[in-house]
Amino acid sequence: MTLQVAHVNLARGFRGGERQTELLIRGLADHNIQQVLVARSNSPLVARLDDVDLEVRGCSGSLWGGFRATQGADIVHAHEGRGVYAAWLRSIVSDTPYVITRRVNNPIGTGALTQRVYRRAACVVSISAEVAAVVCDYDPLIRSRIIHSSSSKLPVTDDTVRAIRDRFPGKWLIGNIAALDNAQKGQEYIIDVARELRESHPDLQFVLVGDGADATMLQEQANGLSNVTFAGFVDNVGDWLAALDLFVFPSNKEGMGSVLLDAMDRGLPVIASRAGGIPSIVKDGHNGILIDARRPDQLRDAILRLHDDADLRASLGSRGRKFSSSFGPEVMSAAYCALYDEVLAAQAKA
Repeated sequence: MTLQVAHVNLARGFRGGERQTELLIRGLADHNIQQVLVARSNSPLVARLDDVDLEVRGCSGSLWGGFRATQGADIVHAHEGRGVYAAWLRSIVSDTPYVITRRVNNPIGTGALTQRVYRRAACVVSISAEVAAVVCDYDPLIRSRIIHSSSSKLPVTDDTVRAIRDRFPGKWLIGNIAALDNAQKGQEYIIDVARELRESHPDLQFVLVGDGADATMLQEQANGLSNVTFAGFVDNVGDWLAALDLFVFPSNKEGMGSVLLDAMDRGLPVIASRAGGIPSIVKDGHNGILIDARRPDQLRDAILRLHDDADLRASLGSRGRKFSSSFGPEVMSAAYCALYDEVLAAQAKA
């Protein structure tokens, strides 16, 4: 009998969690699993998976809509917050086991219902040791394990990369690819550094790729800075990474920061903050440089150090590419397949 897994992701937009949901669904397509995607009917995630043999059950994004759309599944896999409660409700009604993937290291809600929801899960998967620590501190009785997020193996088109580079002739491109969510991603520090270095280092161009609620605020902060470019949301992330000379990721908080794996996969040197699960990816001085969160002075110094040291850039990039090779989508999908098997075996014994 073919296993049916219902993936629930009710997010409106498309951020890292949705990208990882997409990668998992694509990876599982090579396994003997019937997949169902429960998502908002007009979500970007649905559109991005239109080439996959997949049953899509569109809904309004409400808890009840998500619950109804999971009917008939053997396992429900919740990929974001509202989906967690839809999976729990399905378990209450149909005794269907559910798995939660937790991607953030924020504190879990303290309400009694939230604790029951997490404790009833067949497994809570954390994407890094730092996220797992949050889960364990919250409730040691929760069944949990770590399955790391995947690199995306993003496609690259050489002509497009050249076109991007041609937009910035003679410039050394420093990029950040993330939602414009300053409280989490810390793009303001990139702009602070750009302002400080615009006269002394005119060859440096800072490129912020992404969109989000703080776009207007950040653009106002960068007003008058010709060395800062806002590229907006793009689908061809691989092309933008390939066009960069350096990737910076000064997040204030982060579950893991899987885009760092994508940057490493392109052989880019990276600078990232010691926040959340980032140190599980970036090893200071080995495959990147770590800085303290909320320290634009450290970000500036690290940028200038790499700008002036081609050998260091090359060695960090080479080791980063080797490190990222062990985080492919096939590794993540195999780990989830093994987990699904364990969940069903445990249910059969119960």
